[in-house]
Amino acid sequence: MSRKAKISGPEKIAAIEKYLRGEASLNHLATLLDVSFQSVKQWLQTYQSLGPNGLLNTSQNTSYSAELKKTAVEDYLAGGGSHMEICKRYGIKSTRQLRDWILKYNGHEKLKTSGIGGTPIMTKGRATTYNERVEIVKFCIEHQNQYAEAAQKFQVSYQQVYSWTNKYLKYGVGALQDRRGKRKSNDEMSEVEKLRAQNKLLEAENRRKQMEIDLLKKLDEIERRRF
Repeated sequence: MSRKAKISGPEKIAAIEKYLRGEASLNHLATLLDVSFQSVKQWLQTYQSLGPNGLLNTSQNTSYSAELKKTAVEDYLAGGGSHMEICKRYGIKSTRQLRDWILKYNGHEKLKTSGIGGTPIMTKGRATTYNERVEIVKFCIEHQNQYAEAAQKFQVSYQQVYSWTNKYLKYGVGALQDRRGKRKSNDEMSEVEKLRAQNKLLEAENRRKQMEIDLLKKLDEIERRRF
């Protein structure tokens, strides 16, 4: 079977999101887009690890520091999660990369910084205010959960961005409050403060939903042209 020369980033995103909604199998998408099953499987891994934007800039390599590689490998070896879970936690593009690092680590090879260009992954966190966390989550929602880009832009760790975004999606804006020490608790926030933060994030969600609708229309157009 001939292979289509190149699938655009938006087409890949639309295809994977169709799979995640249960509307098509990976095999069906591979046939539809005239690519190999392994290619579609790799798109899925990239989407799960780096978010949709990870499928947009495939011409650039993601830069991984030696520190991140070592931290990810040691987290895995300490029982911190499966290959896929570690990849999601640290923004690693594929499980194959992680496995390669593990083999080198176990072989006592030095893990070196790799990748040219792209977005470097921040591994060091810092203290943040509630408003900063709202802005960071807003950026993630608007940019298709591009955790690495958000970490670089706001100078926080990838793990922090991932945690805050998922807390918001599961529990709402109140989960972004830091209740440690004597900081103001969620109960002490004024209703105006709560509403402002919630509205800001809802507006970001609505913009993202519109982008997803546009991507779905594009994929449907591709399917109609082929059949």
